[in-house]
Amino acid sequence: METKGGFYISQIKQLQDRIFERLLLENGIELTSGQGRILFILWKTDRLTISEISRQTSLAKNTVSMVINGMVNKGIIERTVNPSNRRQVIVSLTDTAKALQEKYEKVSQQMNALFYQGFSPEEQGLFEQYLARILDTLSKNLPSGSGI
Repeated sequence: METKGGFYISQIKQLQDRIFERLLLENGIELTSGQGRILFILWKTDRLTISEISRQTSLAKNTVSMVINGMVNKGIIERTVNPSNRRQVIVSLTDTAKALQEKYEKVSQQMNALFYQGFSPEEQGLFEQYLARILDTLSKNLPSGSGI
């Protein structure tokens, strides 16, 4: 039996990113999906290291560093050296980022409504359970030192 789950997930991710970025722009928020993922994590827990952000977003550390550089240049986040470990950089929100949170959450709700359009609550729950199982399996099979 031919399976297409991975292909569908990849296509969904591509379309979701494009639609989400369009919705953000329509609401006056100029962020890429990668920037949004990092902000989402920082809104839950401010002041994280690049490694912690990488782990929580599933983005590679070098990708996180590049995205953060752009966000620092826009004044959305700031980097500081950890005083207790000079080799660590702490990433934190600026007032600009904090002000975006409410608008961003409204756009996220719009995206979720679109994403689950036509699904019953039971179907939505099952779908998310299946996705969580796939994510768990893939996470366990990452090579060590892969940068994620």
